[in-house]
Amino acid sequence: MLARLTMIASGATQATRKGRFPNDEALEPRALDRAGSLAASLRRADRVWTSPALAARQTADALRLEATVEPLLAEQDFGRWAGKGFEEVQAEDPEGMAAWLSDPDAAPHGGESLAAVAHRVAALMERLAGASGHTVALTHAVPVRAVMVHVLGAPLSAVWKIDIEPLSLTEFRSDGRRWVLHASGMVVGAK
Repeated sequence: MLARLTMIASGATQATRKGRFPNDEALEPRALDRAGSLAASLRRADRVWTSPALAARQTADALRLEATVEPLLAEQDFGRWAGKGFEEVQAEDPEGMAAWLSDPDAAPHGGESLAAVAHRVAALMERLAGASGHTVALTHAVPVRAVMVHVLGAPLSAVWKIDIEPLSLTEFRSDGRRWVLHASGMVVGAK
């Protein structure tokens, strides 16, 4: 039984471009156009899931994919940091930022820890390992990174060493016993 998972990072938002923690904002018009032009290049899927976030749902719509909301694909909850810039948070809460970047169990922002994100995406991968066919999942950088380190057996702190671009694809395959990282970093529509 072969399972394939293609994770697509949602398109760019103002937060993405300005180095801010996401706050469930809409895609930039350019991201909508770019995703729309790529719709025909995607392979057929047996299931299409999307994060509950607006950017992921808009990406699915722009790709002309009929998606079901899957809460396990949600972006990390950044609590009171949501909508703030990285530099702003660093200036206001340097100890909290340092803890967040060094301790996967830390949630100084009052939101969700990285370990909590890793736990929910591991549950998603376990569920998908028993399902044959191709699943497309529209999500965000942190969940994609968390799946990558889970599949590779890398320490959770490795998520901060992985860059996930908007509208990039990361593919995984499973034979029902284990997952492998099949391809990574392909940006949809890159020239």
